[in-house]
Amino acid sequence: MTIMGPGAPDRPSGSGLRVGLVGAGFIGETHLAAWRSEGIDVIVFDVDPARSSSLAETFGATVAPTIQALFAATDAVDICTPTHLHASVAIAAAHAGRHVICEKPLARTLADGEAMLAAARHAGVRLLVGQVVRFYPEYAAARQAVIAGAIGDPAVLRLTRASSRPRQPADHWFFDHARSGGIVLDLMIHDLDFARWVAGEVVSVTCRSAAFERPDAGVDHAVAILRHASGAISHVSASWAYAPPTFRTAFEIAGSRGLIEQDSDRTAPIERSLQDSGASGRATSLAEGAISGDPFRLELAEFARAIEANAEPRTDGGDALETLRLALAADQSAQSFGQTIRLEAGVGS
Repeated sequence: MTIMGPGAPDRPSGSGLRVGLVGAGFIGETHLAAWRSEGIDVIVFDVDPARSSSLAETFGATVAPTIQALFAATDAVDICTPTHLHASVAIAAAHAGRHVICEKPLARTLADGEAMLAAARHAGVRLLVGQVVRFYPEYAAARQAVIAGAIGDPAVLRLTRASSRPRQPADHWFFDHARSGGIVLDLMIHDLDFARWVAGEVVSVTCRSAAFERPDAGVDHAVAILRHASGAISHVSASWAYAPPTFRTAFEIAGSRGLIEQDSDRTAPIERSLQDSGASGRATSLAEGAISGDPFRLELAEFARAIEANAEPRTDGGDALETLRLALAADQSAQSFGQTIRLEAGVGS
């Protein structure tokens, strides 16, 4: 670990992208491990100096004494702070002329998300958002199969993400809906984003959540139904109600000619059933062998290429803003005990 002093140069030695990580919590550690696996040097800042020093020591990173020092020494700022702080850090980084990489969700409010995009546009920097499920190889392969026409037109998607209640203490920001957005903005947003990515823009959402309907239960479980402009329907469920240490995901994408399905409890590769002239319910592997790869490393490596080569990533700030818009509509529906929220022109239009 190195601690930057007041005489530290603005540009550290070495070549390649210089990344500043803001936030030394769980997701910050996850990002830092991925950056270091890519051989990229990282400077860390956290409001708790002891935490940033500990994390930097573990991964051989440098500690910045202030966020301004971090901006001065980097090309891109990776934001891993609590959700409600994303906007203030991103806007400050953009004003400093730094590219921004932000953990999902883009922001806690739509106004904050729009301000982040405006700041990035004004500064001429990239704004990239970590909707990491797009980088899970099994999810990316499923979408590619849909695009290739393997199952015809997608008609019904069933997406599940279920775990035990997060282990943070009850007074943690994570459980403060005003700061985190709760289960919809933290957990369900992964599958809301994937549904948009596969079946297109959404015209209405209906959502029910145990947190609003049974606040005394001490757990949360939410279910949303999306109607897409294409006519497809997505059923999305997210749960913090399972016994520890449960974490499982599953999806089904049913189309006019077949089905793609994956269940983390049952099988690692995706299985595909094609209903065509030569097959009736035949299950075949979508890819040879197991589908593998660290999604955070894949995500951040793609973001690095996008910045260094001015390439287009699979998700950016504009796309993440539309997923945020959808998630906020789902949360609004949950708070109104299942009132359907219409996005009349379709999210993303």
